[in-house]
Amino acid sequence: MANAILEQLTTPSLLVEEARFTANIQRLYSHLTPLGVLVRPHLKTVKSVEAARRILAGGEGPATVSTLKEAEIFAAAGISDIIYAVGIAPQKLGRVLAIRRSGCDLKVVLDSVEQAQAVAEASRQAGDPIPVLIEIDCDGHRSGVAPDSSKLLDIGRALESGGAALVGVLTHAGESYEVEGPTALVEFAERERLAAVSAANTLRQGGLPCPIVSVGSTPTAHFAQNLDGVTEVRAGVFAFFDLVMAGIGVCSIDDIALSVLTRVIGHQHERGWIITDAGWMALSRDRGTAGQLIDQGYGLVCDERGCVIPDLIVTGVNQEHGVIAVRPGSDGALPDLPVGTLLRILPNHACATAAQFDRYAVIPLEGSDLKTWQRFGGW
Repeated sequence: MANAILEQLTTPSLLVEEARFTANIQRLYSHLTPLGVLVRPHLKTVKSVEAARRILAGGEGPATVSTLKEAEIFAAAGISDIIYAVGIAPQKLGRVLAIRRSGCDLKVVLDSVEQAQAVAEASRQAGDPIPVLIEIDCDGHRSGVAPDSSKLLDIGRALESGGAALVGVLTHAGESYEVEGPTALVEFAERERLAAVSAANTLRQGGLPCPIVSVGSTPTAHFAQNLDGVTEVRAGVFAFFDLVMAGIGVCSIDDIALSVLTRVIGHQHERGWIITDAGWMALSRDRGTAGQLIDQGYGLVCDERGCVIPDLIVTGVNQEHGVIAVRPGSDGALPDLPVGTLLRILPNHACATAAQFDRYAVIPLEGSDLKTWQRFGGW
């Protein structure tokens, strides 16, 4: 990409390499489709109708979201099969029902009898059996019911007898982000599968329906070898990837499709610092690589073409200032980067970095003109 093309942009700007983005999507579908499952991409990372069209099968779904605003916008765009994959608060059920009335089959997730009773009551009052998946805890990461818990049947019965519709189970192997390498990731994918399938069998043996068995995280989605008993897989950051995913071996640095375009605005030569106009308002404060074998600071520095500059990372951030320096412990030299030099920063966590912007500047597969994909935020 010639300097003249990027000069069109203000800095900081959020860049997407469309070729990498497309290849990343194709990689996931090529891995999962032969395993006989539906792919239900999570749209929480992209938060863009234009980007979602490229990620979803046929451009229309099914899809996963993490906010009701996402559900509202994607439903309005014609995506009609959505799971809201965050535990439901009873106060949000009015919005859920409104989205369903718009023609979208929006499903909710919960892990308690209290939530089940609230959903059942809202379903009865609306005359609309809200479809529900019970969240299963496969790794102690966050929410969910243990696959062998007696609560599982209690929740299912509260839904079915109360007027809601139990449609399945859902689990997310969030702790897979903490392991590294193919062997560990394959093992985690199987752990995730077993938890979901076991919970589904418990419900069925208790006389309850469980047509959907939904699993997924970006690491396990890429390393699952056996998905027997699973009906669908969810993944979100796979289209962009980031430094955390590279650090655990899910992708390479060269697969990362997202970066922040920034300019050099100053130097502190005696400190070995280069100052840029991309601070935490552009990069986020995410330090997801801090516990990994290679700590990438607040982001890995590339030249304007997207080529990594060896041993150069963002070591500090203020609101609108980024500090670039040689990686601690390295014997590398600080390059000569004059004021005005364009750089790209690869993010630790694509979701957090993308959340700082309202659009993507897309470097196209062909041609020389930048494209723009609008992006939204909020809840």
